[in-house]
Amino acid sequence: MANIKIERLNHVYQEEISKILMTEIKDQDIKFVTITDVSVTNDLSFAKVYIMVLDEDRIKETLEALNGAASFIRTCLAKRVDVRHTPELKFLYDESISYGEHIEKIIDEIHEKDEEVNN
Repeated sequence: MANIKIERLNHVYQEEISKILMTEIKDQDIKFVTITDVSVTNDLSFAKVYIMVLDEDRIKETLEALNGAASFIRTCLAKRVDVRHTPELKFLYDESISYGEHIEKIIDEIHEKDEEVNN
């Protein structure tokens, strides 16, 4: 039962943080960020917020800006989501898409080698 609550909170936090970044944040570096996932701990005290950035050269600067604005985002989140305790936010770069692309490239290379061997 608790897992359903946490999953629901993860989804709500993801939506609300995305809205906060679009409407409340004035820093242009932060505006072009996509929230890919939110993972709240079981005790609801911490939340990892996974992001993707359009310009991959600015990942470090964007993460620093987001983590610097985390308390402001948390305050806005507390006003929007009715829970007793709003978790502390930690922004992390989501490497799953780039990892997936890497795996896909390896699979394509294997298929090319198989075709060369079969021909």
